[in-house]
Amino acid sequence: MIFYFTGTGNSLYAAKRLDNDLISIPQAIHDSVKIYSAEKIGIVCPVYGHEMPMMVKDFLKNAEFVTDYFYVVLTYGNRHAGAAKWAREFLVSIGKSADYINVLLTVDNFLPSFDMAEQVKTAAAKNIPEQIAAIKLDIDARRKFISPVTDEDIAWHNEFVRQNKYVVANMDKAIYHITSSCIGCGICTKVCPAGCIHLENQRAVNTSENCQMCMACVHHCPEYAIRLNIGEMNPEARYHNPNIRLNEIVEANEQSKYRKEAKYNENEMYYIDTDSGSDYSELRGKYLCAER
Repeated sequence: MIFYFTGTGNSLYAAKRLDNDLISIPQAIHDSVKIYSAEKIGIVCPVYGHEMPMMVKDFLKNAEFVTDYFYVVLTYGNRHAGAAKWAREFLVSIGKSADYINVLLTVDNFLPSFDMAEQVKTAAAKNIPEQIAAIKLDIDARRKFISPVTDEDIAWHNEFVRQNKYVVANMDKAIYHITSSCIGCGICTKVCPAGCIHLENQRAVNTSENCQMCMACVHHCPEYAIRLNIGEMNPEARYHNPNIRLNEIVEANEQSKYRKEAKYNENEMYYIDTDSGSDYSELRGKYLCAER
């Protein structure tokens, strides 16, 4: 059993190769009873600022895992900066422990720091399938292991925290804006794991409430209509894991059924065939017909 969190598909890709019993954290976090039992239970998620997303932490705080083997796999794209250490310390702080914590190097999708066109070119050299295969062997053998952390890793993390105090302090404020290029397709409303985005008058509106900084909305917009307010390396390049289909991201993250109060007219929402797969190019420039 794996609980996963994904924005652009990297962690979901890893989770699918590690186990068949997958549960999305943005869905599981709404379970009224969070007691889960299995021989092995894992968490697969990205790290943002070298730490697990806030939603993952909230889920871990409130969940009870009945298992003989608990593991965590953290995906990252450039530097993990001691991610295993911070994950382990967080688990200890909430009275939990892991038998195994490892990191998985993949494509970095953090737009302010990386050009996605260049990042995609790094995927082959990172040997991602081979890394996952090695982790799977560890888990199948129930290996006890915590990924080592160096002084340099800790120094990188501390410097990151120092430089990003303002960003962290203002995390609840909008870091994105939606341009006039929005066609009201509704993809962003479906891929946001926190339900931050809804449609009003056939246009996307971002409230930023509980935003996880996963940037799924930005990466999946077929019109590149969602832009960052804090700048980015290449505004014309976006990323999604080529092995993961759009409908899988929607299934993992869509929050519409949990909204207590509709903020838009459901009859004005636009329909997008999420089974179209990961080829987003066919969606660009198309005005999608309204669902009636």
